[in-house]
Amino acid sequence: MAITAAEVNKLRLQTGAGMMDCKNALVESNGDFETAIDILRKKGQKIAAKRGDNEAKEGLIFSQASEDGKSGVILTLNCETDFVAMNDNFRGFMQSLVDIALKNMPNTIEELVALPYDEKLTIAEKITEHVGVVGEKLDLSGYAKIAAEQVAAYNHPGNQIATLVGLNKHSEEAADAGKQVAMQVAAMNPLALNKEGIDENTISRELEIGKELAIQEGKPAEMAEKISHGRLNKFFQENTLLSQPFVRDNKVSVEEFLNSTEKGLTVTSFFRFALK
Repeated sequence: MAITAAEVNKLRLQTGAGMMDCKNALVESNGDFETAIDILRKKGQKIAAKRGDNEAKEGLIFSQASEDGKSGVILTLNCETDFVAMNDNFRGFMQSLVDIALKNMPNTIEELVALPYDEKLTIAEKITEHVGVVGEKLDLSGYAKIAAEQVAAYNHPGNQIATLVGLNKHSEEAADAGKQVAMQVAAMNPLALNKEGIDENTISRELEIGKELAIQEGKPAEMAEKISHGRLNKFFQENTLLSQPFVRDNKVSVEEFLNSTEKGLTVTSFFRFALK
């Protein structure tokens, strides 16, 4: 049967698949839209299986806060090439996943991909279908959420790095400060909120390295022990968010900046995702 351009375009708009793929699916299904959609979905499954061992190191990271500033999510969707990652269709698909996550606030990636994408497909099924659209392996590899009095999101240009920050107070001042701290997290990549968040293995390793360096510098063992603790404090200052020098004014720490913005204002949690 003859397939019209209007029918092909309608299927393309509905599925996001390429024009020729849509035409071929309609021809194969004798013009039946539901069957054509199933054909495109199966094509996605075949491509997903075929490309299962491929590396998906490119992609996008989106971070977004809710309109009321009380919650936020951050997601990483990987693909194989930056050509696909920079495609408007891929960006639109990524945004749709963020919107669903922000609306439902699931606890894990497993819960997220089990959510309905539309009336017919779950997110997991839609990702498989989208594999057929882009012709590459896709992997929803990262997801986190924050619920707090104030949540700020920052997406670095290019969407290769994004951050999400929660604060303990809700106000315009806190919202602005949160955005600045979210940019700080992107730039300075802190390991933890404060020194209590640094694990014991890391602390032991830093002490050992500090002591060994001091001994190599000719310091006696007892002095080397003290020097190692001094170097550990410097490590905390450089690698914990609240102790880091504030990037816009390195004469004050992030903690001091927040307190000067609004007394008692502080960060409750944060996430930083980056493509490796």
